[in-house]
Amino acid sequence: MEATAIAPFLPYIFDLLSLAIGLGIPLLLAGPLTWAERRQSAMIQDRVGPNRAPFPLIRSRNITVFGLLHPLADVIKLITKEDTINREVDRFLYNLAPLIAVFPALVTFAIVPFGPDVTILGQTWSLQIARVDAGILFLFAMSSLAVFGTTLAGYASANKFAMLGALRASAQMISYEVTLGLSVIGLIMVFGTLEPNAFVLGQGAYLFGGWIPKWGILVQPLGLIIFMIASIAENKRTPFDLVEGESEIIGYFVEYSGMKFGMFFMAEYIEIVVISGVVTTLFLGGWQIPFLMDGGFVFPWGASFEMAEWLVSLLRFGAFLFKVVFLCWFQLMLRWTLPRFRYDQVMKVGWRMLLPLSLLNVIVTAVVMLY
Repeated sequence: MEATAIAPFLPYIFDLLSLAIGLGIPLLLAGPLTWAERRQSAMIQDRVGPNRAPFPLIRSRNITVFGLLHPLADVIKLITKEDTINREVDRFLYNLAPLIAVFPALVTFAIVPFGPDVTILGQTWSLQIARVDAGILFLFAMSSLAVFGTTLAGYASANKFAMLGALRASAQMISYEVTLGLSVIGLIMVFGTLEPNAFVLGQGAYLFGGWIPKWGILVQPLGLIIFMIASIAENKRTPFDLVEGESEIIGYFVEYSGMKFGMFFMAEYIEIVVISGVVTTLFLGGWQIPFLMDGGFVFPWGASFEMAEWLVSLLRFGAFLFKVVFLCWFQLMLRWTLPRFRYDQVMKVGWRMLLPLSLLNVIVTAVVMLY
């Protein structure tokens, strides 16, 4: 009787759970990523890294937990810090810009499937906030809105250096959007869909007699490289961080302080998670695990291992998180490995190198599929 009574409410409960998990993944990972970046840079540069923020214990003894409390200390500092505003700013646009910077990053993650469909009490739970037929188009539409946040921040700040950073951001982000879109055309041709979950299901097929999974990284390796480079450029991270070059102009957020600056800071790390989730979905099989079917592992040499449905779903969700965390680590490593480009080099890489390569990738994919 209890199961029958709750059944009509299950779709709404599932929608709320999907929303909580889908928003929780980028929000909960963004904070620790600020610690991971500082810790990783310290390891690369042979430094100690963050290790001072204490956790008070009894008898006046403190524990630092490898610096894991630094993100919490950062949040407390940003919330309590005075919010100074230049008298010359356009207050409406100045206050609106941080919100526009964060909004596209969060909304984009809505189309990322973080697990397989699960059936509970006869109701199907979709581990995806929004299943949109043209999900890839939605992805590019939302990601293109991020440029408005940076541009408005520079324009409304009444600061020449902020305006210069905003102009750099708009030129750079618009330039790499073209390549970003072309880099996934090959995948769309191979899998014949625009829906992200269909991409993941399509990557559950196998090549060469069932031995090699048909992941996007294998059928579109050049597309993966181009997509990653263009995504990092869209996120304005090293080596494409001319928009906020600390040694030159500081950037479009130079006039911001307090939590408004914190929102720009948070948006960058949320976008790292979103990029990792999209790359995982399109090129790394999403939540797929090689040889793991709905009923358990089935290997090409004939062996099999049965598993409960809930355990299979849990393993697939864990596989998605593992791939996302790995790609986050990879992006952090790139920042502390590569030097910054000059701005003319940024434009040259986008228009004269990546754009021709993305067009060539589409042509080669079409020829291979035709013959």
